[in-house]
Amino acid sequence: MLDRILPIALLLGSNIFMTFAWYGHLKHKSAPLFVAILASWGIAFFEYMLQVPANRMGSAVYSVVQLKTIQEILTLVIFAGFSTWYLGQPLKWNHYAAFALIVGAAFLMFYDPGAK
Repeated sequence: MLDRILPIALLLGSNIFMTFAWYGHLKHKSAPLFVAILASWGIAFFEYMLQVPANRMGSAVYSVVQLKTIQEILTLVIFAGFSTWYLGQPLKWNHYAAFALIVGAAFLMFYDPGAK
């Protein structure tokens, strides 16, 4: 059970770091671009410290396509909260509808009609 949950927990943590690395600087647009880039690289280092082990461990129990799907769903969930909470840009109905379609696609990624 832990072998299935730990990679997801690590991907969750890595996505939090990466969301801040990619979008956190948008709250500080007065900072020079070079500073934003260096700060993003620094944050991304910690993201990789979680993401690489997550994928190594996760590939023992999930296919790489499933791992990527898990990562993308986590990214959307984290970004939705980040956008609203940190950047103050709430999501609209069409964003939720688009996310729902992506979750439906993720369901199909894990659906195996031949599995018992």
